[in-house]
Amino acid sequence: MANDPAASLAAAFDPERFRARGHALVDLLADHLAGIAARPVLAWLEPEAQRERFASLLAAGGGEAAFEELARRALEGAIQLHHPRFLGHQVTPPLPVAALAELLTAFLNQSLAVYEMSPAATAIEAAVVRWMAGALRLGERADGLLTSGGSLGNLTALLAARRAYTGHDVWHEGSAGGPRLALLASAEAHYSVSRAARIMGLGREGVVALAGDERLKLRPEALGPALDEASRRGLTVFALVANACSTAAGVYDPLEPLADFCRAKGLWLHVDGAHGAAAALSPRYRALVRGIERADSVVWDAHKMLLQPSLVTGVLFREGARAGETFSQEASYLLGRSAASEPHNLSHRTLECTKPALGLRLYATLLVHGEALLADHVTAAYDRARELAALLEASPDFELALPPESNIVCFRHRPPGLADEEALDAHQERLRRALLERGELYLVQARVRGRLHLRTTLLQPFTRARDLAALLDALRAAAAAI
Repeated sequence: MANDPAASLAAAFDPERFRARGHALVDLLADHLAGIAARPVLAWLEPEAQRERFASLLAAGGGEAAFEELARRALEGAIQLHHPRFLGHQVTPPLPVAALAELLTAFLNQSLAVYEMSPAATAIEAAVVRWMAGALRLGERADGLLTSGGSLGNLTALLAARRAYTGHDVWHEGSAGGPRLALLASAEAHYSVSRAARIMGLGREGVVALAGDERLKLRPEALGPALDEASRRGLTVFALVANACSTAAGVYDPLEPLADFCRAKGLWLHVDGAHGAAAALSPRYRALVRGIERADSVVWDAHKMLLQPSLVTGVLFREGARAGETFSQEASYLLGRSAASEPHNLSHRTLECTKPALGLRLYATLLVHGEALLADHVTAAYDRARELAALLEASPDFELALPPESNIVCFRHRPPGLADEEALDAHQERLRRALLERGELYLVQARVRGRLHLRTTLLQPFTRARDLAALLDALRAAAAAI
């Protein structure tokens, strides 16, 4: 007998099956979280072996009982962000309440292109944007949007900067005949800044990269000469991009003098605070972002320091009207005439049309746990970085790249007798690979001042001093084995 499509669909949406499967999954995840420290951070498999685990599962035909097996294999094959010895990339272990809110988001599947398709989610996003702008003290007129990641956030803000600076409607009229535009930015800026410039048609000269000082910070005294040199090359600089903080080494640029320069020269100040804007929540570390409230735009990723699932990025404008100027256009099947006439339709503000409801998870976090939990987490993470730096400085076989400002620490293992810089670079790479394969600790690498360093981002809430000491011991043991 042929299958009845209606019956199959009814079974797939059956509420009781959903209830049972959901309960089983939450139980599995809770047990996993309870026993996380007893597991490896990463059960390393070569890519081909990992692909085969899932190809074979799908080939077996699946069925009702297969979902639990899928969940188990996904857990076993994942890097364990909740493990206290996950010390690697800027990817946070999400709060359980945020993960549950993500389930609610996925179930509702709201599209925030237009208000009528997402009434509650649109209001929630507005509340989250107001909270983020308030945390940065951007002022009463501030507004913005949530988007999918810092790269898209930087592009969105810089498109608005171009529109505001030039007064030329590139969106409708094109860039032909206009000036050759460029940005000033630190050489430590995230690669998405250069990528945004190229997407905007600014070309390879579209970013004037400035070398930092001995701490890798932008030097305010270098801005004037750089602006003059750009002008001599026929470039019209319209914005300055500052780091709060840089991705590789976690360095904060001096925002107050940069804001002074931009005001004096009529430039747009954009702060890439994807990682480090969260310092604004911490009374102990708030001074690191002093001056951010004077930025024209700020990008802030909640999925880095605010314990949220990826992706939740705030694109915040001190003058909120700028939020609707970048992408506004006619689409009669979807939108009205302008962003000003219907600010509740969020697709005026973002490249995304089927825009996901990104705010619910952060809203749920604030509602259930409050801002204080996030502030405590930021403070503790930055404190741990200083603890690790102290351990490294007390160890003659390790070399700290520079004192940490955020929760990012870069360092090298320097065994006795190994002085050649190229050999030291290769040594760091071998050490990291050894730890990766063992799976007991996880860290990454980055180049600082041209040399390869080991790199940690300390954002796991349960990392303790013993885990930091274990990292150094594991590196020494790996070096001895090599």
